[in-house]
Amino acid sequence: MKWKLTRRFLGSVVTIVVIVGIVNTILLLCLLFVHFDTEEESAENFSRSFSQYVELIDDKPMVNEEGLEKLRNTNAWIQFLNDKGEQVAAYYTPQKLQTVYSPVEIVQMYKYKEIDAETTVFAGEAHDFSYFVGVKDRGIGRYVLSYNYVHILKYFNIILLLFLTVDIIIALVIGLLFGKRLTTPLNTLIEGIQQLRERRFKKMSIPKGVYEDVFHNMNELSVKLDQYEKERDQLDQMREEWISNVSHDMKTPLASIHGYTELMKDNATELTPQELYEFTSIINRQSLYMKNLLDDLNLTMRLRNQRLPLQFEDVDIVGFIREMTIELLNDSQFGDRQVEFEANVDKAIHKVDKNLLKRAIFNFIYNALVHNDENVVVKIQIDDIHLQSEHHAQITIADNGRGIPSKDLDQVFERYYRGTNTASTHGTGLGMAIARDIILAHKGKLDLTSIENKGTTITILI
Repeated sequence: MKWKLTRRFLGSVVTIVVIVGIVNTILLLCLLFVHFDTEEESAENFSRSFSQYVELIDDKPMVNEEGLEKLRNTNAWIQFLNDKGEQVAAYYTPQKLQTVYSPVEIVQMYKYKEIDAETTVFAGEAHDFSYFVGVKDRGIGRYVLSYNYVHILKYFNIILLLFLTVDIIIALVIGLLFGKRLTTPLNTLIEGIQQLRERRFKKMSIPKGVYEDVFHNMNELSVKLDQYEKERDQLDQMREEWISNVSHDMKTPLASIHGYTELMKDNATELTPQELYEFTSIINRQSLYMKNLLDDLNLTMRLRNQRLPLQFEDVDIVGFIREMTIELLNDSQFGDRQVEFEANVDKAIHKVDKNLLKRAIFNFIYNALVHNDENVVVKIQIDDIHLQSEHHAQITIADNGRGIPSKDLDQVFERYYRGTNTASTHGTGLGMAIARDIILAHKGKLDLTSIENKGTTITILI
């Protein structure tokens, strides 16, 4: 493909150069063999037509006044000769000019500059007398050429062949450089497209010139496709992980449901109403647990893989958590528990997802209430702090309960963690993991400190 494109450009350039060479040759021939008449009088025409200014007086040639004026204006001289080559009259001639000429000297005088390098001599005839007209002008020259048509044709063919050869060589060199300059970016584009086809997304260097925008678009396309490929891989991994987690986490409740249904099936006529009620209650509880577990697994997987779009809106954190505290105390399960709320700032507006943030905060508070004694005191405090010239809301949830052993602190936010200090098995074991992921999805920070038998403090920075 690379050489194919190069040959196309090279062929175009060579064709153009050959055509130009042929046209130039034709023009050169026209210039050599076609005679162009001009209105301006040449020195040779002036010399040959000078006889009109010559008069014959007493059998001697004489130049009239108009002719003399012409000679002076032309910076020329004239010499008249008889049929023996002897001078019979002269006007404005140089002092050293000879007065007698043999036939050979006459020919030499006409063909070559025998006077000086600045004077060109022309011949003419008037009243049976011959004459020489010498024009002193460096711009005038005459060359007598002897030639043979056969030799001229031979040399012309050689010159033409030489011209064509040189033109073709020049065309090849220019065409190769020109073609390489044009085809190199195209070859890079073709290689880039092949890389995209093979799912190899690599940015290409952008050359200056007509292809610059094309390379910009190709690089943007490569970035987009790379992003889509990574998202697809992430979704595939997420799906596989989700299926693995579901299959693993469903084994225990499904085994329980299967066991009790088998028991009910095999002893249907022997079971008392009380036993039947207990078994169906267990099955119902396990099915609800499975439903909650699926929901929590789906949520944590989407949060960790950033596949859950957050609905951000401006929320006053102070009023928002105050309402949550009131809602908690109105719950009959926790109405008699000690929950304190303190805000050291009147208002703190931040962009959050209300539903998800509410779930995270409630998870932390529920853990403090459920996994401690009934006389535990839970304190919720809100502060406004400055970090890197920005306002942040700091939410602190502290309790004076059992605390978490130091060996378990690193596992608090892991799935299915249940502290060794609690006998409660409430929930799916994903609450703290989900709460942590929600805070991280808000670009927030989460810190947990705990001292055994003294209490736990969770600090959230939004």
